[in-house]
Parts: sequence; C-alpha cells; structure tokens
Amino acid sequence: MKITADSMVCEIKHGESLLDAVKKLDLDMMSLASRPLAAQIGGEVFSLRYTPFKDVDIHLLNYKEEAGRRVYERTLQFIFIAAVRRLFPAARVCVRYTLGPGLYITIDKEPALGEQDVLKLEAEMRNIVRAAIPLERKRLDIKDAIDFYERDGQTDKAALLKWRKFSYFDVYTIGGYMDYFYGEMAPSTDYADVFRLKFVEGAVILLMPRSDEPDVPSDYEPLPKLGIVFKQSDDWGKLMHCSTVGELNTLVSTGRIRELVRVNEALHEKSYANIADKIVAHSARAVLVAGPSSSGKTTSANRLATQLRVLGQDPKMLSLDNYYLDRDAIPADKNGQKDLEHINTLDIPRFSSDLAALMRGEQVEVPVFDFLTGKRAKEGIVMQLHPDEPLIIEGIHALNPMLLNDDIDRDKLFRVYVSALTTLNIDDHNRIHTTDARLLRRLVRDYETRGASMEHTLSMWPSVRRGEEKWIFPYQENADALFNTTLVYEVSVLKKYVYPLLQEVPKESPCYAAARDITKVLNYFLDADGIEDEIPPTSILREFIGGCTFYRKD
Repeated sequence: MKITADSMVCEIKHGESLLDAVKKLDLDMMSLASRPLAAQIGGEVFSLRYTPFKDVDIHLLNYKEEAGRRVYERTLQFIFIAAVRRLFPAARVCVRYTLGPGLYITIDKEPALGEQDVLKLEAEMRNIVRAAIPLERKRLDIKDAIDFYERDGQTDKAALLKWRKFSYFDVYTIGGYMDYFYGEMAPSTDYADVFRLKFVEGAVILLMPRSDEPDVPSDYEPLPKLGIVFKQSDDWGKLMHCSTVGELNTLVSTGRIRELVRVNEALHEKSYANIADKIVAHSARAVLVAGPSSSGKTTSANRLATQLRVLGQDPKMLSLDNYYLDRDAIPADKNGQKDLEHINTLDIPRFSSDLAALMRGEQVEVPVFDFLTGKRAKEGIVMQLHPDEPLIIEGIHALNPMLLNDDIDRDKLFRVYVSALTTLNIDDHNRIHTTDARLLRRLVRDYETRGASMEHTLSMWPSVRRGEEKWIFPYQENADALFNTTLVYEVSVLKKYVYPLLQEVPKESPCYAAARDITKVLNYFLDADGIEDEIPPTSILREFIGGCTFYRKD
C-alpha cells in the first residue's frame, strides 16, 4: 500500500501501521517540536498505530498543532494516573482544570499528599516513559466496561457510561490500570517525555511542554487570583452535587435541574453585586471589563451597570470596538493576512486621550465603528461624565496597559476580568477544556445571530485562540476582580442548538476533527430541553441563545 505523509510517499505492507510508514520515512525523530504524535486522515485524527487497509494520504500532527497538543496531553495524563496507581493504589485522582501552562490535579490519599510524594511520582512517571510501553486501544462491551470500573472503584466513570448511547467503549491499559481520554494517544509512553511536576498546597501541577519550545517543560507560573476563582467554582459544584457530567445528567433526568438553574443564576447575581460594591468602594471613574471571546463581556458590563444603579450611580457604557481603525488601515502580516485580534487594530492614541478627558469630566465625541462598512462613522457620540457617572468600558484588550497614557489616573480605574472557567468534569480524569466551553457558546451565537456555519466558526477559532494567548491571558492577574461566567448547567442547554449542526460537518472537511471532538463530549450530556423558561432574560446564557433584554432596541 502507498502512504502519502505530507507529500512524502512510502510503501507499507498489509498489516503494517502508520507508525511503520513514519519510521520508513525517517520522520520518527526524538525532538518533540517535530516528532509526529498522531495522523489526520481527511478531517479525522488517528493513532499512529492505526493499520490502513488501502492507499491513504495523511497529515502528521505534532505538538505545534492544537490537535497534536491534545494527543500529548492525554498521553501524559494517562502516564501520570498510572504512576499514582503504582505508588498510591488507594488514592483518588481528579484532574481539575488548566492553571497557566499546567494541569491542576488533586490526589486524595492518606497521609495527605506532600512534596516528597510528588518527587516520587515524577520519578515513577519517568520510569513509565523510559519503558516505552505501547499504547494500544481495545474495544469493550459497554456492560463489561461498567462492571470493570465499578469493581475498580472508578464509580464516576461507571456512572457516566450508564448515559452512553453506544454499546461499546474504547480503552487503553497499563498493567491493571484501564482508562480512556476521549481521543487518540501517542503510540507509546516514551513519546511523552517532556514534563515537570510542581507541588502546590494540597495538589500538583502537571506542567506541559512550552508552546514556543516544546522540548523544554514550562516553568511554573503562580496565578493566585485565577486559582482562587477556579477553586471557588469547583467547591460550589461539589456543594450542588454537580461536579461531573454524570451528576448533571441525574439532575436533568430527575427534574432538579430547574433548581440548579435558579441557584446558579442567583450566585451570578450576587457576584455581580459584590463586584459593584468594590467598584463604589474604590471610587472608580472608569471600569475596564476584559475577557476572551464568548466569555460574556457585554452582558457582564450591563449587569455591573445595573448593580451600580442599585447603589445610586448612573454608569455610562463604552465599547472598545468603537475605536477600531478602518479595516483598510490595518496592516497585514507577512502572509498578507490581517490579524483582527491584534491590539494594533485599535486607535490607541484616540482612546487613551478620550478616556483621560472623560475621567477629568470633559466633553468628548467618542467614535462609532460601522461593522457593515468596516469604517468609522463620520459622526460620533458626545459624552461627558458627571461625578456619579462611572464609565464602563468593555473589550478584549481592556486590561492591556498599552491602552493607557500617562494622563490617565490609574487609581481611579477598576479592572474586571471575566471568562468561562468551567470546572465541570466529564469524569474524575477528564476535564472539559475551558476553551471548548467558550467555543460551544460562540458556535451557537454565530449561527443564531449571524447565520455562520459550524465550519466557518471552527475555522476562525485557532486565530482567535492565538490572539487570546498573546493579548488577553497575560493580563488576567492584573484585574481587581475576576469573575467566572460559566453556568454549570449551560452545556445541557446549548447542546440542542449545536449538536445536529456539528454532525453535518462532512468527514472531508478540515474542521471535521474539531467538530467530532465536540460531539463526542456532547454525547454524554442529556439534553435539558424545556427549561429555558427558568433562564432569566439577563442571564449570561441569553447572550448566546437569544432573548437577552440588554440587546432589545424597543
């Protein structure tokens, strides 16, 4: 058979794998920066252990690509949990969330996890890596898989599989440990040799390779403010008995999801009220609201305005979008593309000058950007702030210090960072990526409000993510308040809007793998149909599914 790997051709025998082809082409190099981790055929990702049955064209995935990074992360998690089970057989491992360049993981054991335990754990992981254990997937009958996980004490996974619609379940094994991470892994454990463990109080950070230099593990970056927000959300999920998809499904199936909606929305309202109290206590003249795509910035800005009115203030609203340069004035990159996530798309001198003047109480004509023409309107809006009128400014770059000139009084600013930081897990070992939760929101909103196809939004997402990594995330710890806009029930509502559309993405599409990854996760969620009457018109979720009263023109 003929295998064409990124335009390089080789012959393999029947029964040989994609890995055999990679080795024949001398592409199985040791550097993680270029080493193939998996293969993409059409729009679908395959393990390099896959044995083709006909001539095939493949694209080799390495760590520099998002799909390759996820293959690596799954493999490394598998090795980590296998090492824990070898050293601490009775321990319970929970992969909680991403914190900076690593995964925040708790290990419940007796005695409690300590720094020496983490040193032993890293050494055991390296033993497993050096052993180059093949990672081969096998298929089990769903009943056999549930029986195994119940006997093995992995009750979270057993409970989840009871909601699975298919009669089979695929697993990987190392010794007596059997698990699955909802996607392909590297061919063997020696592929995941770049990592570092960092002990933090009560947990461990599994540090991934650097994105810019994959052969070097990332350094630990303390993110205390973000960590507190994640922990608060995690603790709240446990309190509501909704930490995993299986628990959420139970609430949906029993009708108790309605109470969860009411309590979750009340928690959001209380949080906005608390932030408004801080803004007033700070005597802020301007409130800067930033966050990544689909984090709910606009709704958050409006809800803060409502809470400030409760406190006797009359805030004015301003969007950074109005300071966009005319599209034809934005410089193109070396490939001739215009990066609309770049901060140079904004008229920074005009913004900083206007903000300084407004904070001094002067009258200013702020611009209005026309998205239909891609140009600034000829006439702006005259604005002036009185003592009881703080200015709320929202936009993805709102926390970037490049926006502020020396005339702006920093002591009169209050910075708010909002993002959808989901802590709902598929099961103990499988988290839902926060970026995937935001992508799901954006898929629904773009289709419902702009008529955008799934493929259109999915194709744009990598560029959006690159912009976030460069222009948004580095400034999140500068915020005076961080707010998690995730609603723990939201995926159960969003599913019905997007699931059938994702299934229509054709296999030959470059977006098929991304669409398939999302549908594989959504398969485990029960559809919470018929509960939208419980969702308030000012809810964050309304920004995406429609019905938000903040956007009504009448």
